[in-house]
Amino acid sequence: MPRTLVIGDIHGAYRALKQCLDRADFNYESDHLICLGDVCDGWPDTKWCIDELLKIKNITYVLGNHDQWTRNWMKTKIVEEIWRSQGGAATIASYPEGVPASHIEFLDKALPYFILNNKLFVHAGIDLRRPLEQQDITIFAWDRTLIQKAWSFFQQETKNHKLTKFDEVYIGHTPIPFTKPVQACEVWMMDTGAGWAGVLSMMNIDTKEVFTSDKVPFLYPGVEGRMKNR
Repeated sequence: MPRTLVIGDIHGAYRALKQCLDRADFNYESDHLICLGDVCDGWPDTKWCIDELLKIKNITYVLGNHDQWTRNWMKTKIVEEIWRSQGGAATIASYPEGVPASHIEFLDKALPYFILNNKLFVHAGIDLRRPLEQQDITIFAWDRTLIQKAWSFFQQETKNHKLTKFDEVYIGHTPIPFTKPVQACEVWMMDTGAGWAGVLSMMNIDTKEVFTSDKVPFLYPGVEGRMKNR
Protein backbone atom coordinates (compact mmCIF):
# COMPACT_ATOMS: atom_id res chain seq x y z
CA MET A 1 0.00 0.00 0.00
CA PRO A 2 1.25 3.52 -0.77
CA ARG A 3 2.45 5.37 2.31
CA THR A 4 2.50 9.03 3.33
CA LEU A 5 5.71 10.13 5.01
CA VAL A 6 6.80 13.49 6.39
CA ILE A 7 10.38 14.74 6.59
CA GLY A 8 11.95 17.54 8.59
CA ASP A 9 14.39 20.27 7.56
CA ILE A 10 17.01 18.88 5.14
CA HIS A 11 19.34 21.91 4.91
CA GLY A 12 21.44 20.77 1.98
CA ALA A 13 22.26 17.36 3.49
CA TYR A 14 21.78 15.17 0.43
CA ARG A 15 23.59 12.21 2.00
CA ALA A 16 21.19 12.27 4.94
CA LEU A 17 18.19 12.60 2.62
CA LYS A 18 19.29 9.56 0.64
CA GLN A 19 19.80 7.56 3.82
CA CYS A 20 16.27 8.32 4.99
CA LEU A 21 14.75 7.44 1.62
CA ASP A 22 16.76 4.24 1.37
CA ARG A 23 16.09 3.16 4.95
CA ALA A 24 12.37 3.74 4.45
CA ASP A 25 12.50 1.79 1.18
CA PHE A 26 10.69 4.80 -0.24
CA ASN A 27 8.82 4.17 -3.49
CA TYR A 28 9.34 7.16 -5.80
CA GLU A 29 6.27 6.23 -7.86
CA SER A 30 3.62 5.43 -5.27
CA ASP A 31 4.60 6.79 -1.84
CA HIS A 32 3.74 10.37 -0.88
CA LEU A 33 6.41 12.58 0.71
CA ILE A 34 5.51 15.76 2.58
CA CYS A 35 8.51 18.04 3.11
CA LEU A 36 8.26 20.63 5.87
CA GLY A 37 10.59 23.09 4.14
CA ASP A 38 14.18 24.31 4.34
CA VAL A 39 15.72 21.95 1.82
CA CYS A 40 18.22 24.79 1.33
CA ASP A 41 21.23 26.20 3.17
CA GLY A 42 23.73 24.69 5.57
CA TRP A 43 25.36 21.59 4.11
CA PRO A 44 26.88 21.64 0.60
CA ASP A 45 24.32 19.74 -1.48
CA THR A 46 21.20 21.89 -1.88
CA LYS A 47 21.20 21.34 -5.65
CA TRP A 48 21.45 17.55 -5.26
CA CYS A 49 18.67 17.60 -2.66
CA ILE A 50 16.25 19.39 -4.96
CA ASP A 51 17.28 17.14 -7.85
CA GLU A 52 16.36 14.14 -5.70
CA LEU A 53 13.04 15.57 -4.56
CA LEU A 54 12.12 16.29 -8.18
CA LYS A 55 12.35 12.56 -8.88
CA ILE A 56 9.47 11.86 -6.49
CA LYS A 57 6.13 11.63 -8.27
CA ASN A 58 3.92 12.39 -5.25
CA ILE A 59 5.58 15.19 -3.33
CA THR A 60 4.11 18.04 -1.33
CA TYR A 61 6.59 20.77 -0.48
CA VAL A 62 5.90 23.37 2.23
CA LEU A 63 7.87 26.62 2.04
CA GLY A 64 10.46 27.34 4.74
CA ASN A 65 12.18 30.58 5.67
CA HIS A 66 15.49 29.46 4.15
CA ASP A 67 13.63 28.53 0.98
CA GLN A 68 12.33 32.10 0.82
CA TRP A 69 15.86 33.48 0.98
CA THR A 70 17.14 30.99 -1.58
CA ARG A 71 14.28 31.61 -3.99
CA ASN A 72 14.90 35.34 -3.83
CA TRP A 73 18.57 34.80 -4.71
CA MET A 74 17.67 32.41 -7.53
CA LYS A 75 15.41 35.02 -9.09
CA THR A 76 17.35 38.23 -8.44
CA LYS A 77 20.97 37.08 -7.89
CA ILE A 78 21.00 39.42 -4.90
CA VAL A 79 22.93 37.89 -1.98
CA GLU A 80 21.58 39.07 1.35
CA GLU A 81 24.36 38.98 3.93
CA ILE A 82 22.15 37.49 6.65
CA TRP A 83 21.25 34.64 4.29
CA ARG A 84 24.81 34.11 3.07
CA SER A 85 26.09 33.85 6.64
CA GLN A 86 23.35 31.40 7.69
CA GLY A 87 23.95 28.70 5.12
CA GLY A 88 23.33 30.59 1.91
CA ALA A 89 27.01 30.48 0.92
CA ALA A 90 26.83 26.69 0.70
CA THR A 91 23.68 26.88 -1.42
CA ILE A 92 25.32 29.31 -3.86
CA ALA A 93 28.38 27.06 -4.13
CA SER A 94 26.18 24.05 -4.95
CA TYR A 95 25.15 25.73 -8.23
CA PRO A 96 28.48 26.31 -10.04
CA GLU A 97 26.78 26.08 -13.43
CA GLY A 98 23.75 28.19 -12.58
CA VAL A 99 20.28 27.43 -11.25
CA PRO A 100 18.02 25.18 -13.38
CA ALA A 101 14.59 26.63 -14.11
CA SER A 102 13.06 23.49 -12.60
CA HIS A 103 14.54 24.38 -9.20
CA ILE A 104 13.04 27.86 -9.25
CA GLU A 105 9.72 26.37 -10.29
CA PHE A 106 9.96 23.82 -7.47
CA LEU A 107 10.26 26.56 -4.83
CA ASP A 108 7.69 28.75 -6.57
CA LYS A 109 5.14 25.94 -6.26
CA ALA A 110 5.82 25.41 -2.54
CA LEU A 111 2.76 25.72 -0.32
CA PRO A 112 2.43 27.97 2.75
CA TYR A 113 0.91 24.97 4.56
CA PHE A 114 -0.81 21.70 3.71
CA ILE A 115 -3.83 19.97 5.25
CA LEU A 116 -4.53 16.25 4.84
CA ASN A 117 -7.32 14.46 6.73
CA ASN A 118 -7.39 17.18 9.40
CA LYS A 119 -3.62 16.99 9.80
CA LEU A 120 -1.73 20.26 9.34
CA PHE A 121 1.78 20.42 7.89
CA VAL A 122 3.59 23.76 8.22
CA HIS A 123 7.21 24.83 8.41
CA ALA A 124 7.38 26.98 11.55
CA GLY A 125 3.93 27.30 13.08
CA ILE A 126 0.68 29.22 13.16
CA ASP A 127 -0.90 32.04 15.12
CA LEU A 128 -3.31 30.33 17.50
CA ARG A 129 -5.42 33.48 17.83
CA ARG A 130 -6.47 33.76 14.16
CA PRO A 131 -7.90 31.54 11.41
CA LEU A 132 -5.33 30.30 8.89
CA GLU A 133 -6.83 32.37 6.09
CA GLN A 134 -6.04 35.54 8.07
CA GLN A 135 -2.35 34.65 8.39
CA ASP A 136 0.52 34.98 5.95
CA ILE A 137 3.80 33.32 5.01
CA THR A 138 5.72 35.29 7.63
CA ILE A 139 3.82 33.39 10.32
CA PHE A 140 3.92 30.01 8.58
CA ALA A 141 7.65 30.20 7.77
CA TRP A 142 9.03 31.96 10.86
CA ASP A 143 6.75 32.03 13.91
CA ARG A 144 7.71 29.84 16.90
CA THR A 145 4.72 30.51 19.16
CA LEU A 146 3.09 27.13 18.57
CA ILE A 147 6.21 25.08 19.19
CA GLN A 148 7.04 27.10 22.29
CA LYS A 149 3.63 26.31 23.74
CA ALA A 150 3.89 22.66 22.73
CA TRP A 151 7.41 22.39 24.17
CA SER A 152 6.18 23.84 27.46
CA PHE A 153 3.53 21.12 27.74
CA PHE A 154 6.11 18.51 26.71
CA GLN A 155 8.37 19.55 29.57
CA GLN A 156 5.43 19.37 31.95
CA GLU A 157 4.62 15.89 30.62
CA THR A 158 1.12 17.08 29.82
CA LYS A 159 -0.15 14.78 27.07
CA ASN A 160 -3.84 15.53 26.70
CA HIS A 161 -3.87 19.29 26.21
CA LYS A 162 -5.21 20.50 22.83
CA LEU A 163 -3.69 23.53 21.12
CA THR A 164 -5.40 23.59 17.71
CA LYS A 165 -8.47 22.31 15.90
CA PHE A 166 -6.34 19.74 14.03
CA ASP A 167 -5.92 16.10 14.95
CA GLU A 168 -2.17 16.42 14.37
CA VAL A 169 0.22 19.23 13.46
CA TYR A 170 3.64 18.58 11.94
CA ILE A 171 6.26 21.34 12.12
CA GLY A 172 9.96 21.83 11.47
CA HIS A 173 12.05 25.02 11.77
CA THR A 174 12.97 24.67 15.46
CA PRO A 175 15.54 21.94 16.19
CA ILE A 176 14.83 19.66 19.12
CA PRO A 177 17.51 17.87 21.19
CA PHE A 178 16.40 14.37 20.20
CA THR A 179 17.35 11.91 17.47
CA LYS A 180 13.70 11.17 16.69
CA PRO A 181 10.62 13.39 16.34
CA VAL A 182 8.63 13.93 19.52
CA GLN A 183 4.98 14.69 20.10
CA ALA A 184 3.66 17.35 22.45
CA CYS A 185 -0.13 17.67 22.61
CA GLU A 186 -1.13 17.14 18.96
CA VAL A 187 2.10 18.70 17.68
CA TRP A 188 4.85 16.58 16.13
CA MET A 189 8.23 18.33 16.19
CA MET A 190 10.12 17.00 13.17
CA ASP A 191 13.35 19.03 13.05
CA THR A 192 15.92 16.77 14.70
CA GLY A 193 18.84 19.05 13.89
CA ALA A 194 20.02 17.97 10.45
CA GLY A 195 21.17 21.53 9.79
CA TRP A 196 23.42 21.42 12.82
CA ALA A 197 24.91 18.42 14.60
CA GLY A 198 21.83 16.21 14.63
CA VAL A 199 20.09 13.80 12.28
CA LEU A 200 17.46 14.01 9.56
CA SER A 201 14.16 12.31 10.37
CA MET A 202 11.37 10.94 8.19
CA MET A 203 8.17 9.45 9.64
CA ASN A 204 5.22 7.45 8.38
CA ILE A 205 2.26 9.58 9.47
CA ASP A 206 -0.03 6.57 9.91
CA THR A 207 2.19 4.07 11.71
CA LYS A 208 4.59 6.63 13.24
CA GLU A 209 7.53 4.50 12.13
CA VAL A 210 10.63 6.71 12.02
CA PHE A 211 13.58 6.53 9.63
CA THR A 212 16.65 8.57 10.55
CA SER A 213 19.99 9.35 8.97
CA ASP A 214 23.35 9.07 10.65
CA LYS A 215 24.45 12.24 12.43
CA VAL A 216 24.94 14.65 9.58
CA PRO A 217 28.42 15.95 10.54
CA PHE A 218 29.67 12.35 10.26
CA LEU A 219 28.34 12.27 6.68
CA TYR A 220 30.30 15.44 5.81
CA PRO A 221 33.60 15.09 7.67
CA GLY A 222 35.66 18.25 7.63
CA VAL A 223 32.93 20.35 6.05
CA GLU A 224 32.41 23.79 7.53
CA GLY A 225 29.83 26.46 6.76
CA ARG A 226 26.83 25.22 8.70
CA MET A 227 24.28 27.72 9.90
CA LYS A 228 25.25 29.93 12.82
CA ASN A 229 21.68 30.54 13.92
CA ARG A 230 18.15 30.91 12.59
